Amino acid sequence: MQQGLIVVDLQNEYLPTGKLPLSGIEAAAAKAARVIAHARETGVPVFHIQHEFVGDEAPLFVKGSDGVQIQPGVAPVGDEPVIVKHHINAFRETDLAQQLHAQGVESLMVVGAMSHMCIDAIVRAAADMGYPVTVLHDACATLDLTFNDVTVPAAHVHAAMMAAFEFGYGTVKSVDDHLKA
Repeated sequence: MQQGLIVVDLQNEYLPTGKLPLSGIEAAAAKAARVIAHARETGVPVFHIQHEFVGDEAPLFVKGSDGVQIQPGVAPVGDEPVIVKHHINAFRETDLAQQLHAQGVESLMVVGAMSHMCIDAIVRAAADMGYPVTVLHDACATLDLTFNDVTVPAAHVHAAMMAAFEFGYGTVKSVDDHLKA
């Protein structure tokens, strides 16, 4: 079964110097870089997702800005496709599904950001479309969230998302476990 690697939104905006820094983003990107290198070595197609907001009033991920750029350590090489999205779900109004199909991809491995938003959306959409999905949890990152005056630490947000994926949407494992297999 041909697997494809989806690298979601590992963009400069999420770095400590960006407008929306994530907890652990540098470590997650370093792990993602290892996965990308392994995919390239083993012939697994790599698909890069790049979030870009539309309009002059965009608060972040502004087209042409440094923040919208994919981080250098995980940047595409050669003819690896970059799918630009304008919504949280990378399948929505993009040609991602067509590109996966064109390369014969039958299962997905997902890394990137943010665990509780764009990773959540792509994992659930992919599972709904029938793809077996594996999420490499330590190659993903998120941030603290606040609701109703309760702040939830990023580690708890991330753990809750990974538990939900594992409960009903796919396999969750570490980069090291993936690379050993």
